Amino acid sequence: MDKQKVIFKDLGIMEYKAAWDYQEDLLQENVAIKSAIRSGLTPPNASPDTQNYFLLCEHPPVYTLGKSGKKEHVLMSDEELVAHDIAFFNTNRGGDITFHGLQQIVGYPILDLEKFGTDIGKYLRNLEEVIMLTIAEYGIIGSRSQGETGVWIDADKPGKERKICAIGVRCSRWITMHGFALNVNTNLDYFNNIIPCGIPNKQVTSVEKELGQTVDYALIKTTLKRNFEQVFQVELTA
Repeated sequence: MDKQKVIFKDLGIMEYKAAWDYQEDLLQENVAIKSAIRSGLTPPNASPDTQNYFLLCEHPPVYTLGKSGKKEHVLMSDEELVAHDIAFFNTNRGGDITFHGLQQIVGYPILDLEKFGTDIGKYLRNLEEVIMLTIAEYGIIGSRSQGETGVWIDADKPGKERKICAIGVRCSRWITMHGFALNVNTNLDYFNNIIPCGIPNKQVTSVEKELGQTVDYALIKTTLKRNFEQVFQVELTA
């Protein structure tokens, strides 16, 4: 059986709002196609079926707050954010507050889950699996923490738990957007200004911190793409 095709795009360094708008455009295009198919009316020049995408990028420093998050988890005033040149956005994804910055791999899958299984929980577990397989190739053992979406190190050791990848998604008509943020060589100092994911007393880490050395950012992206193909049983195409 042929694998699902997923269009891959490396967006490079992109402002958060531009990437968010791009995702919204792709999601709405897919929603329109689904509506047309169900009504039996395909719009002119429209694709005959929904298209799946996998976007990777880096963002300049930005804090983003999920729809169920609390602004008080940002420990800086609006004036301090401006003074430190850090952007802030309220978003429509799940989860609480997180940070995006350079040398962090941000992944945005725009997938039609009617082609992969209409189970958000399974989708989130698959995203976690992609990350765990990727960091395992660097000798880092990631795991899940019950009730806390994302990938953790030493999740079962109280006081030593540390998050290496945050995950927060949105799904509309079974089309996904937003995604994950894997800390690679990320400047972790930025996390000191928030309560990451709204979870107090737990640390944040990175591949660089766990290994004690900077890693090849391009290479880990390649590794992550391969594991995404494996877990979702897809073929990434240009």
